[in-house]
Amino acid sequence: MAGKKDAEAPGDAVTEDRFLDGRLRISQPRRGYRAGVDAVILAAAVPAAAGERVLELGCGVGAASLCLGVRVSGVGLTGVEVQPRYAELARGNAARAGIGLRVVEADLRDLPRDLRSESFDHVITNPPYFRRNEGTIAQDAGRGTSLSETVPLRIWIDVALRRLRAGGWLTLIHRIERLPEVLAALEGRAGATEVVPLVSRPGRAPGLYVLRSAKARRTPFRLAPAVVMHERATHAGDGEDYAADLIDVLRNGAPFSGFSQS
Repeated sequence: MAGKKDAEAPGDAVTEDRFLDGRLRISQPRRGYRAGVDAVILAAAVPAAAGERVLELGCGVGAASLCLGVRVSGVGLTGVEVQPRYAELARGNAARAGIGLRVVEADLRDLPRDLRSESFDHVITNPPYFRRNEGTIAQDAGRGTSLSETVPLRIWIDVALRRLRAGGWLTLIHRIERLPEVLAALEGRAGATEVVPLVSRPGRAPGLYVLRSAKARRTPFRLAPAVVMHERATHAGDGEDYAADLIDVLRNGAPFSGFSQS
């Protein structure tokens, strides 16, 4: 995933960014919330197969769902996005990529009745990382909505589990500080939960994690070895220094290999 160019847009407010070594081109706001490495890793972590149905809560411009659609052909993709501008960009990105992505513009607390009647094999999500009034206030309203939660994290988990079929998988990426909240929300409702901490560089504490959990399963929790994203302890000059496994994920669309069963 690298490179970007300005896209034609009123007010010069949108850029076109290349994902998966250019196999996917994503238009997104220049100054709003911008999908990046997190979305690609989330997509790579989903254990989906052709013919299965996937729901993304908070799909933004569609980057994670579309990366998954590139990696696994024949999946049925649905995204929910509350911000109209991002939802419209997601529809356009899907159309240009030739990938079927149904985008539902809605608050996840008030999903349309027809969507509430559906169940999915997978739900994926990258909820806002920060609690309300936590962290730096974003100048752009869209970025603020994407990064600072207006809906509590436990509700994201509740909605995800309600939309999953029994045995279906929830996959999410989030800040390591918020892991206890997620585990508490999953208690008694999902199992086979596995967490992979993500460490930015050798010798550092994890900042993020990827989690998978199966609805109505009772298999014990597993904490997997941490995945170190960059090879060097410090950034040395220009260019990328991602670890080889991450390069395979980010450029080639390979599955994320951090889980015990991928």
